[in-house]
Parts: sequence; C-alpha cells; structure tokens
Amino acid sequence: MLDYTNPKLIVERSQVVPGRVQWRSPSNLAIIKYWGKHGRQLPKNPSISFTLDAAHTDTILSYEAKESGMGNVDVSLYFNNIPNEAFQQKVQLFLESIIDIFPFLKQLRLKINTSNSFPHSAGIASSASGMSALALCLCSLEQALFEDTLSDEDFFQKASYIARLGSGSACRSIYPGMAIWGENTVFEASSDLYAVPFEDTHALFKDFHDDILIVHKGEKSVSSRAGHALMDGNIYADNRYAQARQRFRSLLSVLRSGDLEVFGQIAENEALTLHALMMTSHPSYILMHPNSLKLIEMVRAYRAETKNPLYFSLDAGPNLHLLYPDNVRADVQEFIKAELLRHCYNGEYISDMVGPGPSKLGLTAIEG
Repeated sequence: MLDYTNPKLIVERSQVVPGRVQWRSPSNLAIIKYWGKHGRQLPKNPSISFTLDAAHTDTILSYEAKESGMGNVDVSLYFNNIPNEAFQQKVQLFLESIIDIFPFLKQLRLKINTSNSFPHSAGIASSASGMSALALCLCSLEQALFEDTLSDEDFFQKASYIARLGSGSACRSIYPGMAIWGENTVFEASSDLYAVPFEDTHALFKDFHDDILIVHKGEKSVSSRAGHALMDGNIYADNRYAQARQRFRSLLSVLRSGDLEVFGQIAENEALTLHALMMTSHPSYILMHPNSLKLIEMVRAYRAETKNPLYFSLDAGPNLHLLYPDNVRADVQEFIKAELLRHCYNGEYISDMVGPGPSKLGLTAIEG
C-alpha cells in the first residue's frame, strides 16, 4: 500500500528562506465519467480523460516561516487577487487533512493566489485544475525545503496522489494527453490512488479538439462533491458502475484503433448518463439549461448532414464540449461561429484541445 506519510519533514525555522512556487495546471474532460466514490476519495469505477490546454489554473504559493511554534495551518487565499473566504476554508481543510504527508505546513505562513482562464464552477472541472496546481506547488515546495529530488515519474505520481485527496478528478490533470484513474483489469498500471498517463492512442487523438461552448457562467446549483454523495442512494448506481467498466474497456480499444464513430457514441452516451444520474438522484437536480439541449440537437443535425465527426460531451454543468479531430477544424469552427455562438452566453466559447499537461512557471526566493 502506497504511503506518503513522513513525520520527519520538519524544517528549521532559521533555514527557511521566504519564497514562492508557481504552477499552471489544466482542466480535463473525462470521456468515461467518474461519478460515485468511497473511502478517502476513491473511485467506484475507472475513468479516462483528455487533458486540456487553454482551460487552466495558475497558482502561486508563497511561503515564509512562522515566528513561533507549529500551531494550525496558516493560509490566506486569493482568487483573482481578491481574498476569497469560501475557497480559503476549503483549502485550509484540505491542507490540514494532509499534514501527515507535509507536516512542515504547520510551520509556515502560506499565501495562495489562484486564477482560472475559464468561468469557475460552471462545469469545466475547475476543482481539477485548481487542486492539481496546488498539489504540484506543494510537491515543489517540499523539494525546495528539503532538497530531496524525486525522479519526474515519482514526483508526478505523488502530485497526482495529493491532488486526488483534494478533488478526485484532479489526479488526472497531472498528465499530458490522456490519463486513467481507477484500478481496472485492462490497464495493468492503473490505480485507485493516483492517475497514470495513457499514451497508446491513435494519431487522431494526439491533437484532438475540445471547444467549450459557454451556455451559463454562474455557480452550479449542486456541487460535484454533493452530486457524488447522492450516488450512494441512487437505485441505478451498481448498474452504472458496471456500465462504466464495460465502456472503459471498449473505449481503450477505440482510442488505439482510431474508430471515431464508436468514440463519439461512447463520449455522448457517457455525458448523457452522467446527467441522467443527477436527474434520478434523491433529491434530483438538473444542471443542463435549455440551450444545452438546443446545442446538442444542432450538433447532431450538423453531423447527420455533413458526416463530419463532431461529437459532444458534458461535465457536471451546462456547458457543451465539442470533440472533433484536427482534420475538420476549419469546417467545425465555421459552424460554431455561424450557428452555435448565438445560443451561448454572450456568444462566448473556449477554443481548446488536448494539451501538454502542467507547467512549472517558477520557484523563486522573495527578496527584501
């Protein structure tokens, strides 16, 4: 059993040079959805996702030694340079929950400044990008304080493990291209404890597009955390987990062969299944908006007319993800601008695609 707890990670106050570390980490779009968990952020079924590029979170973690004692975690959080009490409470609870892994956090005064390139809490997996960026900052901070350099593979595995504890889907954002999370019988390296990269994809999926149509920019009526909890009482839950495992097995074969039609069928069915589970939870809830359904109808009509492989997906929100290969990019983007944007919030969308994964933007001492 993997165990990252380390009570020896205690710093000498006099040796702590104030500094900051900064990471940019992307959101991700699950094709096979993770919905339902157990234990400490463990999935009820395996999932696989595209790591995005343009939809990302930038996080700066600044630190300095406290004047005295261990005490509680001392953290202040700023979202878009503005103090955010709700985020701060969530992050404080998360940091306190991983003190057994990073005991030195009690010895530091922390300041976190974070910002998204996309609307927060509207169903673009903001917790995935945010928590993965924070996990990467924490792992880099440990290396800076203790000069204990891990291999790249071990560093990112640990970051994925830490990210999972903050938000399950965040563990997949650690890797470029595609990532798998959840132990299964068809991908030997898989684990419930962290995500692993999936590199054995057809060339079509290496530069796949995911354009995100912004239907609504407001807060979701039900958080993903609450939605996961409602799966415990959903009468369809067990069948859903079996279905996800079967679809996961089928999708891996499709990703290797490049069968876009079957890929699209699985992606769309998974998106609609996710929202069906919300509608059949108790209490039930609906996160799609009328224009979400309108756009789905228009995408299906376009595909039937043009035969272009344009498919849709949804996360836990109303915004539509349009999935397509690069060889139809010009036609699809003309369709988006000419027909679809009129049904989006202020005509907004994010032109995105499969990305290279997180990037470290800096690790510096603070002068003065």
